[in-house]
Amino acid sequence: MIGNDVQVNDEQDADREPTQPIDQGTPAEPVPPVEPEPIEPDPFVEPDPTAQWAPPAAGVHRLPATPVAPGTPAVPVGQPTPPSGPEATAILPTDALAPSLMPPVPPGPPPADLSVHRPAPGAAGSGTVWRWPLVALLALVVGLGGGFLGALGYDKIADDTDGPGFVDGGLADVDLEDSAPLAAPDSVAAVAKAVLPSTVQIIAEYDGQEAGATGSGWVMDGNGHIVTNNHVVADAAKDKGPIVVVDNERNRYDATVVGRSPVYDLAILYVKDFEDLVPAKLGYSAKLQVGEPVVAIGSPLSLPSTVTSGIVSYLHRPVTTGSSADDSSFIDAVQTDAAINPGNSGGPLVNQKGEVIGVNSAIATAGGGSVDKEAGNIGVGFAIPVEQVRVTADQILKTGKSQYPVIGAKVKTGGIPTGEGAELDEIIAKSPAQEAGLRKGDLITHVNGSRVVDGIALIVAIRTYQPGQTIEFTVERGSDEQKIEVTLDGETETG
Repeated sequence: MIGNDVQVNDEQDADREPTQPIDQGTPAEPVPPVEPEPIEPDPFVEPDPTAQWAPPAAGVHRLPATPVAPGTPAVPVGQPTPPSGPEATAILPTDALAPSLMPPVPPGPPPADLSVHRPAPGAAGSGTVWRWPLVALLALVVGLGGGFLGALGYDKIADDTDGPGFVDGGLADVDLEDSAPLAAPDSVAAVAKAVLPSTVQIIAEYDGQEAGATGSGWVMDGNGHIVTNNHVVADAAKDKGPIVVVDNERNRYDATVVGRSPVYDLAILYVKDFEDLVPAKLGYSAKLQVGEPVVAIGSPLSLPSTVTSGIVSYLHRPVTTGSSADDSSFIDAVQTDAAINPGNSGGPLVNQKGEVIGVNSAIATAGGGSVDKEAGNIGVGFAIPVEQVRVTADQILKTGKSQYPVIGAKVKTGGIPTGEGAELDEIIAKSPAQEAGLRKGDLITHVNGSRVVDGIALIVAIRTYQPGQTIEFTVERGSDEQKIEVTLDGETETG
């Protein structure tokens, strides 16, 4: 029972220790204490703060009980009482890598509803009230009803490249950093020192307020281009509002949007006076392994230059976020337990050599609570792989637009997950899907040999390829299994 429903048995039981003091009646004759033999302490052994006392002998007065805060869960009978102090930290050799030491997560209610939210940009200013954009409050639940793979048409990428920051040759014509900041994997401290100069804070207009939202970003090249999340600057871009980039030395730069991709939740900014900015080194998330240490850098809750560390928890995690079909993002994510919070959006996730391997973009929150009250790090964060950054940035630098692949079909999502595959719900006429022979009701189980467990996984798998590429579906149709090749069409984003 909990709270006021707790019942206490005050009757004395010879076989049990009373839960409250009981009238002793005639006091027992005191037993003289036994003086222990002195033990010479070992000067080389640290005392163990978690050592447990043995139960006192019969008749010996017990120590006063430590007060327990209301609501503290009781320890089940037969299990040892957990130590009250922190666990001692072992001293590592000086040449060992700095560990990622995180306190244990306190027990909480099971996540009956797991919502994936974009980390909302934090508030600017010195007030005590945090302001977070509405886009994060409207995040979709994983397994939303209905999913759209794309429409039929293939639009030519717009050729409006008169604004600042465009580069005809894309990534091939910008000054990318050639070498990793660190020659070999190093400690978190060394990584932070190397990458902080390349990490920036983004302050953007939101909902008509000049500095209504903040996020994070990083310097992509030596030509003034900054990478961040689309949702950090989307509102400012639509309203042509001001965007400011703040570097690690707190220098401020006016920035403009070169292009945005709501589908991949990426945006490229341009800073005119970029001579003092330090470009980061783009790595490869394909080389990552589960368990590998990583470092996240950004401005959570408007706290710039914040460094957290953890490991890669999972690779190729299908994640979808967004408030509507128009701005839904489907991410083939790198999952990490490095702390990512509102305001980390757009910041770099880096490996032990200081190379950017992802863009921090989404967090999972248990219970589906609103971002401004309950959301925050619970050890499940998601980053966009840097390989997607390379593709999308190259397209944006050339044209200001980005593309994503489509097959011209709709897929079922939501409902009770079975893990059997993705069922096609509609085939659009004269689409790549129809031309390849796909039918309504087909169950797609693999894409190029990689297993697909549901509709979201299929969308994410398709969007890791590019328009014009041909991919192979493994399809179950009734009792038959067959291989069907589909050449991807493409759509240009309007963001």
